[in-house]
Amino acid sequence: MGNLIYDDADDLRLFVQELETPPGANRFPGRINADPGNVEKGLAKLVLTVVELLRQLLERQAIKRLHRLSDEQIEELGITFMKLEQKINELTEVFGLTKEDLNIDLGPLGNLL
Repeated sequence: MGNLIYDDADDLRLFVQELETPPGANRFPGRINADPGNVEKGLAKLVLTVVELLRQLLERQAIKRLHRLSDEQIEELGITFMKLEQKINELTEVFGLTKEDLNIDLGPLGNLL
């Protein structure tokens, strides 16, 4: 630590402030990146993650109930789920996202998707 060089008093003040902050305390960034492109991409990521989660849940529920459905209903469900997945894939490309971007790590609970 003795080799650190500080350009000005503000750098030193920020360093001391960081040292005085207790471990585990909330540390908020001094600036929030409010770039419209990042906001749009972040919102798209959130919405697509929720839509993908719902699609997977609905698909699992439909599979559990296949025995109650007619062949035509099963065909319609299959086509609907395929179209929804295709649309999600298209939108992830439009916003420069990947399927992995939609997978949120929930810590001890594991991955969302």
